[in-house]
Amino acid sequence: MTEPLRNLAFEFKSVVFATDLSPASQNAGTYASAMSRHFGAQLIAIHAFTLHQAALEVEMEKMKASHQRIILNRDLLLAAQTLKSGVGETETVLLEGDPREAIPAFALLRQPALIVAGTHGGGSIDRLLLGSTAEGILRHFSGPALVVGPKVKQLGPENLSVGRILYATDCTTEAAHAAPLAIALAHSFSAQLDVLHVAHSQEIDQPEQLRRLQEYFHAAVEKIVPSEITHICQPHTFVSAGSPHTRIISHIKERQIDLLVLGLHRNRHLGMQNHTAGAFSIIVESACPVVTSAFGSIDKP
Repeated sequence: MTEPLRNLAFEFKSVVFATDLSPASQNAGTYASAMSRHFGAQLIAIHAFTLHQAALEVEMEKMKASHQRIILNRDLLLAAQTLKSGVGETETVLLEGDPREAIPAFALLRQPALIVAGTHGGGSIDRLLLGSTAEGILRHFSGPALVVGPKVKQLGPENLSVGRILYATDCTTEAAHAAPLAIALAHSFSAQLDVLHVAHSQEIDQPEQLRRLQEYFHAAVEKIVPSEITHICQPHTFVSAGSPHTRIISHIKERQIDLLVLGLHRNRHLGMQNHTAGAFSIIVESACPVVTSAFGSIDKP
């Protein structure tokens, strides 16, 4: 899977809350605030937009802020005013440009940074929003991102409690890329760590095959989890056969998972998919936030 993680120091300088200023972003903002406070990081609420033609003409001809910019700035300030930062005051940034490119570019200037975003989910229009904006942000960002789906329950103002983390992997390079992140998060939150591998049913046609795979997977996980933190995260390994999407969602419910970690390949068509399942379909169905770490070259604008 990957080499053992030796450096357990894990912190963010910035938590970048990407908001579209809709009610669907509110829960993601609360999680962004909680992560900012947990890691003692600066919280930045950011919104990227494109000027309407009329607003563009006003700003070019009259050299003053357009009504569109004024309203967006007001709404961003309102969205940020209830979000407490881990360091100082919550910062607000209004950017011109495509959010799929402008927000990752900004986050790269504030590294090490965690981008936090919400998803709408649900119908086809919302699915398009998810696929275009959230996927685009991940394609252009080299760091970790936390995505809050529509089925994640509303987080209160209290500190974030993470008791159990699930790291779902198929042992490929792109999935294993997220292993250090999963282990470091478990260490940071003093959370137990579940490591799940789902094999397709056609790959296992005998009980003996499943047993051998379980033994191999358990040994592989032992190699990547540093012995000095096994008493903290108490890693548990799980191997099952079937639909990766179904098994992962079921595991989240049955084991009361608080945080899911997925490794993604950013150069796969439509989907930032890993080999275990379509990542975005899991995000939409997941009852807990999903932390992603992408493997592969960053898409260029």
